[in-house]
Amino acid sequence: MDMIKHIYKVTVIIPCFNRESFIRETIDSVLNQTYEPVEIIVIDDGSTDGSRDVLESYKDKIILLEHPGRVNRGQSAAINLGLDQSSGEYIAILDSDDLFDKDKIKRQVEILDNMPDIGVVYCNGFFINEKNDILYKILPDNHNESNKPERMLLECHFNIPSNSLVRKSIYDKIGNYDETMRSAQDHDMGIRIMEVTKAFFINETLWYYRRHCDSQSSRHALRRWQTGFQILEKAMNRYPYGKRVEFKRRAVLHFRVGQCYIEQRHYVRAISHFMLAAVYDPVRSLQVVFRIDSITSPH
Repeated sequence: MDMIKHIYKVTVIIPCFNRESFIRETIDSVLNQTYEPVEIIVIDDGSTDGSRDVLESYKDKIILLEHPGRVNRGQSAAINLGLDQSSGEYIAILDSDDLFDKDKIKRQVEILDNMPDIGVVYCNGFFINEKNDILYKILPDNHNESNKPERMLLECHFNIPSNSLVRKSIYDKIGNYDETMRSAQDHDMGIRIMEVTKAFFINETLWYYRRHCDSQSSRHALRRWQTGFQILEKAMNRYPYGKRVEFKRRAVLHFRVGQCYIEQRHYVRAISHFMLAAVYDPVRSLQVVFRIDSITSPH
């Protein structure tokens, strides 16, 4: 079999929809990498604000793509368009409001170049706000990678895509992002990646994840957790996780959906999901009731 010749070692894919306030800083964080050259593909997913003007100002520094008719098709379709057009051996995907530390790609390339059994390398990072103020570290200092696919299914313990660098051969093996999902497609992809390869964790803060009121995680929490049931069904049909893992995940999903309904003041719906969470994982439910296990936000 002929080896694929890659024009670039690294391709960074940035899907963009109405990110006029942040997209320039995001792209600049890639242009300012200590590793070069990097192929930068930005997909304008039907933006209606000033994002397009910002993107066109970069001229030949980026490859600018769009869907026919410049329609909005969602993040999965935008990323897939970038994947299909990429020439890199390694793929990084960066949300249009997040940032890379200047050494992120360099440090991750070093791992993939020297560890051929590793298919994805990820790093720690900081949550930041609209003004770039650092809020807190994303992963705890004692975080480690166990390379167990069920951990990704149950905990989504690292972020796909923005803090990761993935071999293009992994995407070729497992396929592109699921375009039927308008939310949680990153978790679905993370599970699929961990089912076929090993990961490596760099315990350095090399990525900045922006939290603001217009972010996907803030606006679509309920949809994200509801999509989790679809992701779980796909995973169970694809990989032998077993009933114990399935029930634990169903319990988490029902609990999170219940939290979202509480926020929306749909109390009857919330109670029904809390009851189902208790059925699927009674031990953890009791731990939550007696405050042995802490409750976090669904966002």
